[in-house]
Order: sequence, then structure tokens, then C-alpha cells
Amino acid sequence: MISLYDISVPVFGRFLERLDALVLIAAAHVADQNLPQEALLQSRLAPDMLPFEAQVRIAARFPLRALGPLVSRLPDLDFPEASSFADLRADIAAVVGPLSTLSLIDLDGREAEIVTDRAGLADIALPARRFVAEYALPNMFFHHATAYAIARWEGVKLGKADFDGWHRY
Repeated sequence: MISLYDISVPVFGRFLERLDALVLIAAAHVADQNLPQEALLQSRLAPDMLPFEAQVRIAARFPLRALGPLVSRLPDLDFPEASSFADLRADIAAVVGPLSTLSLIDLDGREAEIVTDRAGLADIALPARRFVAEYALPNMFFHHATAYAIARWEGVKLGKADFDGWHRY
């Protein structure tokens, strides 16, 4: 059976790198087009959705939401609203650093521990393996993909390769 570490840390780490690359590409687009950063940072797909900057912050925070309750040395980061692409990159780096210090030993035997969180208005409590696989990873991908979609909507030149880092066209 695949370990809790293997389904979480490397996947979170890879997609945090992809998220950082997305932010860099979006920042370059804004600079190339001579647009204010705020225009993209506050852009959203629908009036009742969160803006780009919030989608990035939430995606970046999911590794801490998933693994923080299991590994006490992980920071409990609460990201304020970002006012620049540099702020977003700093938020991502603040998660990547501590996440990169984790090892298999940190999560060994923790699969069945209950992790609690708030899913919108619902309180959830799941064993760590299910929390990561069924809640945290899908939510990280949702917010990452939504940030990607907002950037595309705003004219940022992105493709699937920019999202996952695997595809080549």
C-alpha cells in the first residue's frame, strides 16, 4: 500500500511548484501588457467566486491544512490578502520550505489519525489517508485549476503543460 507520505508530500510539493510557475507567468503577462497587478489579482470567473489571489492562497495552504494536524512543526499559516504577485510567491515559499523538511518517518503510522477541517459550512473529520486523498488534494487541485482558469480568462498564455509540468506540445 502506498504510504501517506507518498500520496501527500511529493504531490503537494510538485503542485506548489506548478502554482508558483503559474504566478510567475501571470506576473510576466501583467508586466508585458503594462497592466496593474490588481486587475489580475482581483479577477474572478463569476461574481460569487473568490478572486485569483484567494484561489492561489487557498491552494498553497492545503498542504498545511492536511498535514499540519499530524506534524506539529509545520507552521500554522494564515495568509492575508495578497496585494502583489511577490506576496503570492512568498506565501507559496512559506509552505514549500517546511513541507520539504518532511520525511516518511514524520507520517509513518499516522494514516488512521483523524484530521478535522471546515469545508465551507460543514465540519469534517476523516482519517488522515482519506482526508488527504479525498479532500485535501482535490481541493488543492480545484483552487489551483480555478486560478489557472482565471489567468486564462484574463489572457495569460498558459497551456496544460503549465498546469501539470508533464505535457509537452
